[in-house]
Amino acid sequence: MGMPLIDHHCHGVTTGELDREAFELLATESDWPAPAGTSVFDSPFGITVRAECAPLLDLSRHASAPDYLARRAELGAQEVTSRLLKHTGISTYLVETGYRADEILGPDQLAAAAGARSEAVVRLESVGEQVAATGVTAGLYGDEVAAEVTRQLETAVGAKSIAAYRVGLDLDPARPTHVEVARAASEWLRPQARRLDHPVLIRHLLWTAIDAGKPIQLHTGHGDSDAVLHRSNPSLLTGFLQATRETGVPILLLHCYPYLREAGCLAQIYPHVYVDNGLGVNYTGPGATAVIRESMEMTPFSKLLFSSDAFGLPELYACGALLWRRGTAAVLNEWVAADAISSSDALRYAELIAHGNAERVYGL
Repeated sequence: MGMPLIDHHCHGVTTGELDREAFELLATESDWPAPAGTSVFDSPFGITVRAECAPLLDLSRHASAPDYLARRAELGAQEVTSRLLKHTGISTYLVETGYRADEILGPDQLAAAAGARSEAVVRLESVGEQVAATGVTAGLYGDEVAAEVTRQLETAVGAKSIAAYRVGLDLDPARPTHVEVARAASEWLRPQARRLDHPVLIRHLLWTAIDAGKPIQLHTGHGDSDAVLHRSNPSLLTGFLQATRETGVPILLLHCYPYLREAGCLAQIYPHVYVDNGLGVNYTGPGATAVIRESMEMTPFSKLLFSSDAFGLPELYACGALLWRRGTAAVLNEWVAADAISSSDALRYAELIAHGNAERVYGL
């Protein structure tokens, strides 16, 4: 397994047994089943599962999808999760807790299943929805949200926003005034609170998190059907990054695929900006080395972090860690062979990306 990894952005693993349809829906960012007669197992991620996870379940490499699922069911979800997580070499999981939390293992349960450590990351939009559900008035909403975000971040290592899904990243970067927040809350709370998608309230959440001083993760790039891809380009955050630079609060751009070059440019320019390539690595499977190479073109090595973005399937953790190790080693070995870097530098950069940068940024 090699050097330990810190998975700086992930979610829990499903607790129930999965039939083929449920497994395949968790193996893609799509909200819909594959077309009739096709399968997610015939995708870059699917072939990686059949090649790399199958032996961990006592099957031969490249096992068929029916054989893999049958063996998975025979072992049971708990045993499969334990085997796959313990094979990753992930020592610490930073678990975002705001998405379908009632269906998956929480941070402590995930850590127990993996024999590792975990810390929580707070989803800001979920906090905004939780406060709305208390029946708070529009005039008090902003203050109550700020107090609740601050309270939850006291025991978490960071915050996460899905502004890219809810309003797009081309948002006004300015801190909203109290009057603007109250007016926006009045609009959003009537006739009743729902999915938080008001751009002023999203901005209020982001600036509240800035005031709290903990690292802030921002989804960028590829995601599920909620995301409009071109509005998830991290370069659209330039105004917000300029406005927050002097705060020193770390901003971590998640996933970034297919905008890895844009993200790398931002990380080079802005001292408080960091990048990962997690989701793109898993879903490109055998092509993941190209994704990793692109993420390392311009991003300073002190600004790049490992993540899996795993949700639901332990296979996403297992494949994400393996593909990252292989791809990162391949790129660094190429550079050593070309005498572009020394072998000691290659090892140092690998350790920074694997765990050192996360330790520093999150204060682990």
